[in-house]
Amino acid sequence: MEKSKIMIFGGSGYLGQYMVKASVSLGHPTFVYTRPPNSSSSSKSLLLKEFQSMGVTIFYGELDEHEKLVSVLKQVEVVISTLPVPQHLDQLKLISAMKDAGTIKRFVPSEYGNEVDRSINALPPFEAILGNKRKIRRATEEAGLSFTFVAGNSFSAYFVDYILHPHQNPSQVVVYGTGEAKVVFNYEEDVAAYTVKAATDPRAANGVIIYRPLGNIASQLELISAWEKKTGRTLKIVHVPEEELVKLSETLPFPDNIPVSVLHNIFAKVDQMRYELTEEDLEASKLYPDYKYASIDKYLDMCLVDPPKPKLEAFA
Repeated sequence: MEKSKIMIFGGSGYLGQYMVKASVSLGHPTFVYTRPPNSSSSSKSLLLKEFQSMGVTIFYGELDEHEKLVSVLKQVEVVISTLPVPQHLDQLKLISAMKDAGTIKRFVPSEYGNEVDRSINALPPFEAILGNKRKIRRATEEAGLSFTFVAGNSFSAYFVDYILHPHQNPSQVVVYGTGEAKVVFNYEEDVAAYTVKAATDPRAANGVIIYRPLGNIASQLELISAWEKKTGRTLKIVHVPEEELVKLSETLPFPDNIPVSVLHNIFAKVDQMRYELTEEDLEASKLYPDYKYASIDKYLDMCLVDPPKPKLEAFA
């Protein structure tokens, strides 16, 4: 693929770090637009220094600095947003600046979860997030920008840690719903690599790319069973029924009601696997068959060697 100049927003965040490194590793001139680190964000300062050592160009600014945004966007061709949930609607400012810049050949808005236009079973706290993502999709289309929408489904490092706690060696684990629902677990590093590839791929222009590799489809019970076989341990399973997840979504204060609503949607309502893929759908592992993604089985092997400890702000 042609090596495009890629600007990443949210590059110091949970998924953004993977996205920056994927862009660099795939040979793209890479830029990050971010707020300046303050005295209390030493980890961000260190990360940005690491990016610079990799050849990444850093621009400091706010999303409401329209003229500055337009100026920096004129220097790139592709924009990938990994802004967190509270900033999703701030992408409207980004869309306005991209339209004025007139140089952007592709925009990838911050999604990376469910295919939002096919999600129908979300409880209100999660539906609010999906609704904001749809607003950004429609605004992108109305602005006439070339886009790629990404349905990355579930992050394996995040959810394996959430379900199995592999670095804590617990004696019991929690299963949400029956535990039999099939879920798509994609390693964050692969989500980033697929996204960067799709962002410069003409085949993915003005379409939705769905990350559903066959080796990454598993239920919670299958995940637990596989981990038991690899560790030689037996885990006690505690079930949280669907009805309790619904009740928690109604009684917990915001934003604590969001994670339980996500768990309900993924593990009880099976929204990620509710629809069949057709020949018209772009599925990442079929679009890029030469890319060796980390299957969920391989990821569990990685946990055996050096259990990853992902930041738990992925849905913040």
